[in-house]
Amino acid sequence: MQMSNISVRLPPDIEKGLDEEARLTERSRSELVREAVGVYLAQKQRARIIEEMRQAAKVLYSDPEAVTEGIKTAEEGLEDWLESIEREERAAGIDPGEKWWD
Repeated sequence: MQMSNISVRLPPDIEKGLDEEARLTERSRSELVREAVGVYLAQKQRARIIEEMRQAAKVLYSDPEAVTEGIKTAEEGLEDWLESIEREERAAGIDPGEKWWD
């Protein structure tokens, strides 16, 4: 994989922390910076996706027909999930109707 070089100016305290982490983990400063940038970018992307989902949910929630359809879909999904649990219990020899919490 072809990697490019970049130059970054760090305040002394961050450079000191980077050097210490490199020493403790026996990894290069470059490796640590690559990892840190990768984690940062992944967090930013995740936050962006969550915000897009939040905005889409607001739009959908403002539409009563979409809310009704969403509830219906969720209830159907829940019923399917519960039925699959009962099938798995029966296959394992467990009576789904038997109280297990007594």
